[in-house]
Amino acid sequence: MDELLALNRLSFAFPGQPPLFSELSLTVRRGEFVSIVGASGCGKSTLFKIIAGLVQQTGGSIRLQGLAPETGRLGKTAYMPQQDLLLPWRTVQDNCLLPLEIKGKADAAATAHVRDMLQRFGLAESEKAYPHELSGGMRQRAAFLRTLLCEGELLLLDEPFGALDAITKRDMHRWLLELWDGLGRSALFITHDLEEALLLSDRVLLMPKGSSGPLQELVVGLPRPRSLQSNYEPGFVAMRAELERRLYESRLA
Repeated sequence: MDELLALNRLSFAFPGQPPLFSELSLTVRRGEFVSIVGASGCGKSTLFKIIAGLVQQTGGSIRLQGLAPETGRLGKTAYMPQQDLLLPWRTVQDNCLLPLEIKGKADAAATAHVRDMLQRFGLAESEKAYPHELSGGMRQRAAFLRTLLCEGELLLLDEPFGALDAITKRDMHRWLLELWDGLGRSALFITHDLEEALLLSDRVLLMPKGSSGPLQELVVGLPRPRSLQSNYEPGFVAMRAELERRLYESRLA
């Protein structure tokens, strides 16, 4: 697979503070789903804001989609933060049309495309509903679709299911597993849920506090397509134990 994103010796520090992370390197290849796990406060969300071009790193370089490191990245990724941030005064359909409106593409063809995607995402019956009328899982589906319609090849997903209850989260996992292979995108995904990371990902990267250098990597050797039953396979259980061990040891270091 071709390289889509490469971080080379990336560093960041808030003014007057020690580095949040330094000399950090990682890559994401086209078509990959890569999760980042680590303790709160290690800089995962800040890292996403840097990749998206919202925050400037204090050292190192970023190459996205083969462009030179100095090329601006703002608007070149599809960034979904922890909160869904759906606009409460717009319907589901109009929320999903927003990225196309911003790019001046909200014509009849775009509206038809959004309606097709709403059908694919199981939201066709809710296209005229407002966010407050949706369940948590439906809101996240709508927010995820809006993120896809930003048209960035790389999805930056910052704990998109973190606020959901356990049953709804499982439903979202099932839905995303069924959908993922047909999306043709790459994803960098932040989560604190180790089972979620293993179930969805091709690779899991461990980011300790004050991380320096290449992140620890665990390759998820489960074939695709996957199902929720993968959680109970012996290989999955062994990887879950290994990831938990590494996370625990990183906190002691």
